[in-house]
Amino acid sequence: MTTPPPIQFTNGAAYERYMGLWSQQVGQAFIDWLGAPAGGRWLDVGCGNGAFTELVAQRCQPQGIVGIDPSPEQLAFARARASTAQAEYVQGDAMALPHGVAQFDVAVMPLVIFFLTDPALGVAEMARVVRPGGLVAAYSWDMAGGGFPYALLQEEVSALGVAVPTPPSPQASDTDMLLALWAQAGLRDIATRDITVQRTYASFDDYWATVQGAPSMGARLAALSPEQTATLKARLQARLPAANAQGQITCSARAHAILGKV
Repeated sequence: MTTPPPIQFTNGAAYERYMGLWSQQVGQAFIDWLGAPAGGRWLDVGCGNGAFTELVAQRCQPQGIVGIDPSPEQLAFARARASTAQAEYVQGDAMALPHGVAQFDVAVMPLVIFFLTDPALGVAEMARVVRPGGLVAAYSWDMAGGGFPYALLQEEVSALGVAVPTPPSPQASDTDMLLALWAQAGLRDIATRDITVQRTYASFDDYWATVQGAPSMGARLAALSPEQTATLKARLQARLPAANAQGQITCSARAHAILGKV
């Protein structure tokens, strides 16, 4: 098995189809659970292509929103979202936020913490820039428990002998680890919950076209031989939920969410 390349996020539109829609499914339940008061100043850490930022703009009546992400391509897509015209998008590092102390009312890290090489530093940075009494929160796919939306795809690609790229800190998606990170950052009134969501693909062809845009595996899928591709498709079709009468396939995913107060 060859060594997988690092995960890179260089196509905002492909990411929207692959993961942005999943993120917003979880994000809606996450925002309802947070119960943050209207009019606050939000920081979206690892905002990517703005999928979650858009939800904040639409549902939270924020006074202001700042999104930070290392990928210029993702940020370019985010800036093109009409619904987030009020947002300020900044290229930067989640582990070295370019903000002063107590600048925000809410800091969120949606589907990002397992991509950090030092998750504890990322949480500490969020706590640093949130005012006393403000919220620091995140949600993360249940990587170890099979909650990742494309866990089945990863399993079958691995079965072909192809290395699947993994994020630097997959253990940070575990609820116990999240609790430890939030406590270590000195946050209080910590609470967690699991969020299960579903997404329907129009057909297997829709699912297959969607995964071609995966930042983690798109290049690996493109490099498969015709024989490997045929085998992978057959295995996926055998294991994915059965299509309904219209040929649609409905898949489930599970995320761990956490919040705490500064």
